[in-house]
Amino acid sequence: MSTTERVAIVTGAGSGIGKASALALIAAGYSVALAGRRVDKLEQVAAEAGAAALAVPTDVTDPVSVQQLFDTTTQRFGRLDVLFNNAGMGAPAVPLEDLTFAQWTAVVNVNLTGVFLCTQAAFRVMKAQSPPGGRIINNGSISAQVPRPNSAPYTATKHAVTGLTRATSLDGRTYNIACGQIDIGNAATNMTERMKGGVPQADGSTREEPRMHVNNVANAVVYMASLDLEANVQFMTIMATTMPYIGRG
Repeated sequence: MSTTERVAIVTGAGSGIGKASALALIAAGYSVALAGRRVDKLEQVAAEAGAAALAVPTDVTDPVSVQQLFDTTTQRFGRLDVLFNNAGMGAPAVPLEDLTFAQWTAVVNVNLTGVFLCTQAAFRVMKAQSPPGGRIINNGSISAQVPRPNSAPYTATKHAVTGLTRATSLDGRTYNIACGQIDIGNAATNMTERMKGGVPQADGSTREEPRMHVNNVANAVVYMASLDLEANVQFMTIMATTMPYIGRG
């Protein structure tokens, strides 16, 4: 379908999957609000993307900041068609019993509460606009399905995102709001650079893991976003073909 005059918000848009997805959406005809904490990174992406991009410094854990993001987006572009809840963080890969409360809370606040706050704000916009409706895409990660060693906060929050995706998908039906989830495994970004030097496996070994180009993820996000609202990709898993997955643990 045509994406002319369609508007998206991408969180965590300053680098990695968020940046690639934002640029891909713009190439597909969307205007995109780039949300993230690092102003310099957002401005770099906006400069690369041109007039269709709007950099909006945002802390997704702060309800006031999130509201400002959605207000700024709708004031600039007039509506909202797609929200890609991509912002996320992990904790140090230490034994569960050694995690601090602050480390646990930081991950929960970004990965779960941030997704909720942005989803809630998107619902309010999408219900009120004309025509009503829109699409929300959540970044679940392979960790929404299976854990890595010493990843309790990240894995727990990503499993919780799956529950939020299901609840959002159900609650959104009345308002023509579709919600789906993309579970990503080993996209080649700065976050996964460490995999080239080997990462811990469930059997206690340390091995290098294959990665895939981040544009594979960006193209998948564009596909999910551009469907007519009568159709929805509820869950998609996209991963490096030979990465450990089925055999984890």
